[in-house]
Amino acid sequence: MRMRRSLDSCLFLAWILAAAFPVSAQLADQVPSQLEEVGVEEHLDAKIPLNLEFRDEYGAVVTLADYFDGTKPVILTLNYYKCPMLCGLQLNGLLDGLMDLDWTPGQEFEIVTVSINPLETPALAAEKKQNYIKRYERPSAAKGWHFLTGREPEIRQLASTLGFGYTYDRETGEYAHAAAIFVGTPDGRIARYLYGIEYPEKRLRLALLEASAGEIGTTIDQIILYCFHYDPESRRYSPVAMNIMRVGGTATALILGLSLGGYWLREARRRKKTDRGTPTT
Repeated sequence: MRMRRSLDSCLFLAWILAAAFPVSAQLADQVPSQLEEVGVEEHLDAKIPLNLEFRDEYGAVVTLADYFDGTKPVILTLNYYKCPMLCGLQLNGLLDGLMDLDWTPGQEFEIVTVSINPLETPALAAEKKQNYIKRYERPSAAKGWHFLTGREPEIRQLASTLGFGYTYDRETGEYAHAAAIFVGTPDGRIARYLYGIEYPEKRLRLALLEASAGEIGTTIDQIILYCFHYDPESRRYSPVAMNIMRVGGTATALILGLSLGGYWLREARRRKKTDRGTPTT
């Protein structure tokens, strides 16, 4: 049975990679029927149902509105805690990106991980959270990374709003799903989809900056965001040549202005000293 599950997991992962990096139309036609509902359909700017109720890792009843406070962007992930492969790869990839990011959950942004398995318990969510916070080595992040469980109707409604399609395989007892995270605005709208099992620091930073409408980060971060835009085809943030030229031109003009200003100021002081030292007749 374990060998069968491992084989199914490998086949599923191979299909996910093929979907993410298609090599031919022929392979796309070979998608197993049970995976036809699996995938992500982007619903950008859709309003997330913040009234949905779940249970947090402590067993308390919470709503999504508890995490969208109107001031911080939110990273949403849909996984399940007993997933044998893909969820772990995805959350590990997210953790790697977070460790390179100098922002911390609970301060500049929030993270909400929701189990798509309605049979999983808060105790299991607490165990998963403890593992990731320990590996993160930032204890303060515990107040900003939340691991939730819930009932089937609420899970399905949230997944439908996000455009996250998944299915349950009764033979293996596992869920087939895609690898993606969702970045929401502080008021609960879908701002960006990030795909795959790796989330580099730059992608996370730009997505959070974009979702917050520039309300977090430094002036340098705002300049970086201005120089990059999200390319739907490559699913990455790409540099915008015109904006980079504008920033470069502005910086050049500023440096030139400061240099000339300093020169003129020094000249004015020198002349003033010279005039004071000139004897009168």
